Amino acid sequence: MTHLRERHLTMIALGGVIGAGLFVGTGAGIAIAGPAVLISFGLAGLLALLVMRMLGEMAAEHPSGGAFSVHAEKAIGPWAGFTVGWGYWSAVVVVLAVEATGAAKIASGWLPGVPQWAWVLVFMSVLTAVNLANVRNFGEFEFWFAGLKVAAIVLFLLLGGAAVLGLLPGVDSPGVSNLRDFLPHGWGGVVAGLMAVVFAFGGLEVVTIAAADAEDPKRAIGKAVRTSVTRLLVFYLGSMAVVVTLLPWNDSEVGASPYVAVLTRIGIPGAAQIMNVVIFVALLSAINATLYGAARMLSSLADRGEAPKSLLRRRNGVPRNAVLASVAFGFVSVGLNYLWPDTVFLLLLNAVGSALLVVWGFIAVSQLRMRRGIADPVVPMWGYPYLSWLALAAIVGIVGLMLADSQARGQILSTGVLFAVIAAVGVARSARRSTAG
Repeated sequence: MTHLRERHLTMIALGGVIGAGLFVGTGAGIAIAGPAVLISFGLAGLLALLVMRMLGEMAAEHPSGGAFSVHAEKAIGPWAGFTVGWGYWSAVVVVLAVEATGAAKIASGWLPGVPQWAWVLVFMSVLTAVNLANVRNFGEFEFWFAGLKVAAIVLFLLLGGAAVLGLLPGVDSPGVSNLRDFLPHGWGGVVAGLMAVVFAFGGLEVVTIAAADAEDPKRAIGKAVRTSVTRLLVFYLGSMAVVVTLLPWNDSEVGASPYVAVLTRIGIPGAAQIMNVVIFVALLSAINATLYGAARMLSSLADRGEAPKSLLRRRNGVPRNAVLASVAFGFVSVGLNYLWPDTVFLLLLNAVGSALLVVWGFIAVSQLRMRRGIADPVVPMWGYPYLSWLALAAIVGIVGLMLADSQARGQILSTGVLFAVIAAVGVARSARRSTAG
């Protein structure tokens, strides 16, 4: 059996996006925007919803392991497909190493006698083996991994909601007192918070890559796109509502780890260790889904002549060489963790942190161009073309805001340089092929 089922696709979408960015990174958004982080998350979630709808429309018509790279090639030209494919792949293989490093830091806290680099080696080896197995086995593995994360968030929402309503014994409800200073930093804080939280939605795109391995790609992608983003909005906005209602937004513990702060507030023993386990599982799940997406993207590039043909070799439906090539940097990061265990995480993340916005921009442009040739789409984009243009304008706006922000500028510029270099190679390849033809 070499196909993914609908339940696999839905959980792959959730698994790819529910990572440490939600459980830990959201503290930075709260510190910047205060309770108004709810608006920041709402705006970021709306943008993610529009992007996924555009991507779903294209993926339902043209299901492919190359997903948005294939769409960009069809809509814009070969250089665009080359740029998006290799740019995305370059970013996510670094993200693999970052996620493995984060999981290793947690594991080292439990067993300090085992060095951080050794944990990275273990995680990379095990998850490589999972991705080399039958694709259905990968889907089942990710289904249960993601299921644990979803269960943790649902339990958090139930406990937090009960505390807010004053239904937990021994826990006093603060009512709405913590929401009275809703805009502590004004609307500028909301905008700054948007820049901080928009990247929490990265990973959703993996579901459209996985669509090519589904039993019924068109039907599966439509259902997965419709359900995954709405569920994430409930999880994200619900979680943040619980945090900023129960606790003062400027509490130092909220900034460090909002979920731990809430669990401690309602008297859950061992809250920090419980969340460490959840974050650990979340990171391993994200590594699993990210490696899957990276390998399929690389295999698609090879299929279109944009990468070595050897990467096309499959066994049990799995592009084995593409998996090994995609995980290679993860094994390189073992050495990086040995040499610089305390700094490698942030250095790697800053190098590719804004790739998501570039990919989303290409998705919007591709959908605007491809829709002209689709008479009756299976998953139609809402309000076409107006909402498509609105999404594209929002993406450009966020990039502009990041360029104007001294702290975010380095990240967006480094990502821009990466994609510019790849685009230059793509244009040169296209020109050479045109000349040869």
